[in-house]
Amino acid sequence: MHVFLETERLILRRFTENDADALFGLYDDPAVMKYLNGGRPADRTEIVTLDLPAFLGYYERFPGYGFWAAIEKSTGDFLGWFHFRPRPDDRPDEPELGYRLHRKAWGKGYGTEGSAALLTKGFTELGVRRVTASTMAVNQRSWRVMEKLGMKLVRTCFEEFPEHERAPGSEQGDVEYAITRDEWLASAASGAHEPPGQR
Repeated sequence: MHVFLETERLILRRFTENDADALFGLYDDPAVMKYLNGGRPADRTEIVTLDLPAFLGYYERFPGYGFWAAIEKSTGDFLGWFHFRPRPDDRPDEPELGYRLHRKAWGKGYGTEGSAALLTKGFTELGVRRVTASTMAVNQRSWRVMEKLGMKLVRTCFEEFPEHERAPGSEQGDVEYAITRDEWLASAASGAHEPPGQR
């Protein structure tokens, strides 16, 4: 197991080809996918042929960036994933942060804990200058996590999607948040956003 980082309660490790069933279980939950594809059933073939190869390819092309399987230390359960990588048109020192977690992990602070650890690693070890994150405007849980991390609202944007790909609330657009290294350092110095138990 290739561990990328640990927090008090989580292990973030590299994905392997053996994780297809775990991803399918995550993607096949309509509640998890509500704000992503409207909760449509998952396609295991797509996971095996597209998603997993894309995840695995990041590790070779972008050291320190990628998609990380989130494992609960106390149980060994797969809780979902976090990503930390530049989008195709972004600078390499401006990664995007995101995560997708099982319902059983909701409301327990795992999203904040894993995200805070990734911010710390990015700003202290990876030479990151600025981190962005985005979600649908109606997805209050996600953008509240961003605010807990000290991220600030940058903009609301609207994208056109085919009708069959629209999720409930998509007409309200997406919100983008960001935090710079200087902002994070100032916040860390005050102790306002210290990640719990990072190792």
